[in-house]
Amino acid sequence: MSEIRKEYTNGDLTIVWKPQKCIHAAECVKALPKVYNPNRKPWIIAEGADTEALKNQINKCPSGALSYFMNGEENKEEYSLETKVEVLANGPLLVYGTLSVKDKDGKSERKNKTTAFCRCGASNNKPYCDGSHIQANFKD
Repeated sequence: MSEIRKEYTNGDLTIVWKPQKCIHAAECVKALPKVYNPNRKPWIIAEGADTEALKNQINKCPSGALSYFMNGEENKEEYSLETKVEVLANGPLLVYGTLSVKDKDGKSERKNKTTAFCRCGASNNKPYCDGSHIQANFKD
């Protein structure tokens, strides 16, 4: 099954959203509410902020569900990145960088940028976080 990928552009930059990676931390909505509004269709309007503001916000996405590329330039998303691990209080384990993840069936997939792994056990998308820790009231 291929990963769902949606793109939204302001002409200079294209926002890439991968909904299966989203942990619904709402950092995007808090930072740029004129761009991101989950109650609107489409929920992303890239023209709602300038390109630099979009880049800065996307780089802070805790799950890596949001990424971007500059229109007319090579997409650098596949390049290797340094690996770093961060534990979010009451939330997922975030692994930044390029890694290979092998699932319980032995299938491997390459992950870049940020990958959120479930720590609460409630995710319906294990080993990845799907935001279920919020409803499960996970504390740790």
